[in-house]
Amino acid sequence: MAAVGRHRSKIRIKTIIVQALLILLTFLCLFPFYILIINSSRFHPDIQKGFSFLPGKAFLHNLKNLMGDPNLPVFRALRNSFIISASCALLSTYFSTLTAYAIHAYDFRLKKVAFTFILMIMMVPGQVTALGFVNLIRRMNLMDNFIPLIIPTIAAPIVFFFIKQYMENSLPMEIVEAARIDGAHEFRTFNTIILPITKPAIAVQMIFTFTSSWNNYFIPSLILNDAKMKTLPILIAQLRSADFLKFDIGKVYMLISLSIFPVIIVYAFLSRSIIQGVAIGSVKG
Repeated sequence: MAAVGRHRSKIRIKTIIVQALLILLTFLCLFPFYILIINSSRFHPDIQKGFSFLPGKAFLHNLKNLMGDPNLPVFRALRNSFIISASCALLSTYFSTLTAYAIHAYDFRLKKVAFTFILMIMMVPGQVTALGFVNLIRRMNLMDNFIPLIIPTIAAPIVFFFIKQYMENSLPMEIVEAARIDGAHEFRTFNTIILPITKPAIAVQMIFTFTSSWNNYFIPSLILNDAKMKTLPILIAQLRSADFLKFDIGKVYMLISLSIFPVIIVYAFLSRSIIQGVAIGSVKG
């Protein structure tokens, strides 16, 4: 009995340590967001004095200044960012899943070559090809257009690789073969069987792709020059580069706060699919 009691006490101590570490990590992850919300409610001189744990009284003041600035079309930028990010997330995950399914489910002569080629593309940074990409877009008369920011995301090697690895562990080929025997054509099999099975992986990659596109500043700043087409990261950079006499850091924090809420909503919506997928997988296991 004494040995059992010591074993239980060790388990309790380990549980307490793990929970304390999780609480600490959660605090470290959420603390920057807390600072952001607090500073968005403070006046510019108060923020310059230093950090404060308590919110200020300038939340409505900063929001009014932000929305009343004619040089910062916030709602239009929110709409532009959402159109680009949502389109990128949908197209990237769908076609990457389709490509991963083709590489995983079919045996053809150049299968290994195609897989290796996609991985090689994944190693190339986007900044290396940015100049040539912008020149191509200029020759195609697609400057100040969302198309160059959306269509290229169809080829997403990182998304493909993640979903390919997920399929290797979670997609039994017996289901695909049974669907073929029943007479289902390939696209019907993919849309009605493969997509629901890979929903957790798709949800994860949609979150990452949406967030990456939402925060993307480099390529949109090279392509979008019209004020009506600008995205939120461009507005934030424009606001931060304002004249020192007109610079209001409270307004900057307010704009950054507004830009984070759509990402949180998307994460909260898609995280349900991740949890459901994990729960279903654990029941099957």
